[in-house]
Amino acid sequence: IGKYGIGSVVNLAMLVATFYLTAFLFVFGVLGAVCRYNGFSIFSLIRYIKEELLLVLGTSSSEAALPSLMEKMEKAGAKRSVVGLVIPTGYSFNLDGTNIYMTLAALFIAQATNTDLSISDQVLLLLVAMLSSKGAAGVTGAGFITLAATLSVVPTVPVAGMALILGIDRFMSECRALTNFVGNAVASLVVARWEGELDQAHLQAAFCGHQLAETLTGQPPIARPPSQVAASRPDKSPGCSQALTIDPQGSKQRFAGR
Repeated sequence: IGKYGIGSVVNLAMLVATFYLTAFLFVFGVLGAVCRYNGFSIFSLIRYIKEELLLVLGTSSSEAALPSLMEKMEKAGAKRSVVGLVIPTGYSFNLDGTNIYMTLAALFIAQATNTDLSISDQVLLLLVAMLSSKGAAGVTGAGFITLAATLSVVPTVPVAGMALILGIDRFMSECRALTNFVGNAVASLVVARWEGELDQAHLQAAFCGHQLAETLTGQPPIARPPSQVAASRPDKSPGCSQALTIDPQGSKQRFAGR
């Protein structure tokens, strides 16, 4: 600041704000539309995995909540075989937040270093960023390292320019991890529905905070600490104004008003 003035900090703050805004629009716009098309709400999903999102926010790593996410997706009605394939694969090939970050950061560095990028250069940069982000690990700081690999492949943008965003990378790490995490949660439910392996009654009951009987799942309920039980009380929102009822044999289920 003493050498270049407050303007340098303002530009970096604008990059952080742009990244957060883009991630917000992607989650609630793109992923929200995908969720709506497949019969559930992005808001209900986020409310359902809010505990895992807090863990990801605190650690800046989507890997920290991987086991809990897989367990919750199974409780939401997705078949175990689908969850076991989609989510671990998504942690390497479905890192939406990392891809958004890499594209914005590369364009920012190009602008800051007065590097002229033609349309073909921008398209090449986007394609390389999409490919290189597939190999990024879901740990803190992986996006920054992957960005270095991307810029080394596209020589138009100087790799040394990464020093400009090193100081603010930590502030964007949480948003990267949260976007990656929500994207993988959406992908597991969508793929399960496409394959006919998603129990819609199970999904609605899980989103509304209800406990399904053992006869529906075929597995005994998982014991949880009292703090988690209190945190998962039935949702009182208007969208959850129906309760799941099961016949004595557990072979049929329907939603009836409370």
